[in-house]
Amino acid sequence: MLEQNKELLPFNTFGLAAKAAHYAVVSSTSDVRAAIQGGIRPIRVLGGGSNILFTQNMEGLLLKNEIMGKEIVRRWPNRVHVRVGGGENWHQFVQWAVENNLGGIENLSLIPGTVGASPIQNIGAYGVEIKDVFVRLRAIDLETGKERVFNQKECAFGYRDSIFKREAKGRYLIKEVVFSLTTQQHRINTSYGDISKTLETLGITTPPTIADISRAVVYIRSIKLPDPQKIGNCGSFFKNPELPAAVLTDIRREYPQAPGYDLPDNRVKIPAGWLIEQCGWKGKRVGNTGCYEKQALVLVNHGGATGSEALQLARDIIASVKARFGVELEPEVNIW
Repeated sequence: MLEQNKELLPFNTFGLAAKAAHYAVVSSTSDVRAAIQGGIRPIRVLGGGSNILFTQNMEGLLLKNEIMGKEIVRRWPNRVHVRVGGGENWHQFVQWAVENNLGGIENLSLIPGTVGASPIQNIGAYGVEIKDVFVRLRAIDLETGKERVFNQKECAFGYRDSIFKREAKGRYLIKEVVFSLTTQQHRINTSYGDISKTLETLGITTPPTIADISRAVVYIRSIKLPDPQKIGNCGSFFKNPELPAAVLTDIRREYPQAPGYDLPDNRVKIPAGWLIEQCGWKGKRVGNTGCYEKQALVLVNHGGATGSEALQLARDIIASVKARFGVELEPEVNIW
């Protein structure tokens, strides 16, 4: 059923007031087809609202993806394929997997949003990305209503990137995703130092289980990142820049302790939060917005902020980092 002038404040974690001219909740392919038949355009898709910055009211049609379901569709001795509805909550899916001894996504615990949004962003954390466990997805073309299956190659995954942020941007609603998860001999990933340290803090001295890893990641994220229920935010606002190693070498001439992580092809990843913090933004408040006091990568709504305020803060941060380090930050958040 189409709703008019739908208030979107409850549906975005940054806590911004905005309205959708036309809005519909969809829980099946037939729902999607019925909603798009009216010819209302443009069409946008809303998942958990945790990676969106509303800067204006939404014209056209906004579809809220609530296609649910979790099912093991194939089994092997050491792994399974799990099909999950695009409207499922991501963290709840991770919890379900861990409780059922299915490994591979425990490092992605407590990431906000929906399963359908996860391949669009190629979400990642603590050494794991969606592409590491992805098999295929089924999407609905928002122009024709036809379904199409995308395999890993067709998704063209990159760092926080996929075809759905480029050539296919805005064209599809992701109905379901199939993941390959292990049932035994799990590959425990503690490559990020914070996990090893946290396991020690939690008193876990024996080889960790996938449940231990999930618990550690939840602990880390709960400390570092603000709860959207208490202070509006949409998580990490900027991507960590991936640059030629020579750029980090230049930065370390002035900042010997500058962090960086080696990548293939003589490139490095530099934490955007560190760059922002060196420019004095961490904990700084600007009007109703600001940078979170514990993590400069996170922009927050102190109450009553507008999307244009937050966008201007992001632009000012980008300009200051560019001026000091010659590095251009790129937003990870979708700006609508």
